[in-house]
Amino acid sequence: MARDEANMGFIEHLEELRRRLIVCMASVLVVSIVGYFFAEQMIDFLIRPVGEVYFMSPTEAFGVRIKISLFAGLLVSVPVILFQVWRFVVPGLYKHEIRLVVPVVFFGTLFFLIGAAFCFIVVLPVGVKFLIGFGTEHLKPLISVGSYLSFAAWMVLAFGVVFELPVISFFLGKAGVISARTLRKGRRYAIVGILLVAGAITPSPDVFSQLMLAGPLYFLYEVSIILVHYTGKRKPGDERQADKAASSPAG
Repeated sequence: MARDEANMGFIEHLEELRRRLIVCMASVLVVSIVGYFFAEQMIDFLIRPVGEVYFMSPTEAFGVRIKISLFAGLLVSVPVILFQVWRFVVPGLYKHEIRLVVPVVFFGTLFFLIGAAFCFIVVLPVGVKFLIGFGTEHLKPLISVGSYLSFAAWMVLAFGVVFELPVISFFLGKAGVISARTLRKGRRYAIVGILLVAGAITPSPDVFSQLMLAGPLYFLYEVSIILVHYTGKRKPGDERQADKAASSPAG
């Protein structure tokens, strides 16, 4: 067991948490400052699904540059944030769990970027086209750059976060916290939870956006079941049941 800081007091834990948060915020801030100089290119890239947007007040265009810079800082700092979260929980882990730090940070970052890219490449163009399609001859879209980029940024961030599900499931399965059998039994509750999560984290209240998030999230839940089945820590009861199933006659 590698729990060198297992006897840390409450104040020490708070101090450790403060240090980790400072590192995360410093990373986001530094990247955001650099990102500000590329804000125009990032805005042009993000508004491709709608083609043209407008700012409705003298300060909105400047505010959007700040927001998009902060969003870029958060996005690029994901590996740093994941690593700091990992370092904070390391004192309570076993040695074989600590060895997972590199794959968890790597695949956590990879799946986050995959989720963000999937949202931008697939979900946003389809979703925006679908929603704008409700316009009529006398009801035409005049999209604010602030409202659109807030919508796009939150959608990209939400997809990046939910795509972490297989990585989290892998670690929890390795630690023996969850099993594939538990996940299978919890499908009906998972579906309800997925719909609630999709409704809570999507920036728009429309059902279409929520379903566009809920669909991939349920798919990732099924992927997590398969992943935990093959990589998770097996309990003695699970092994006996697997042996029994393997030895039972066909039919």
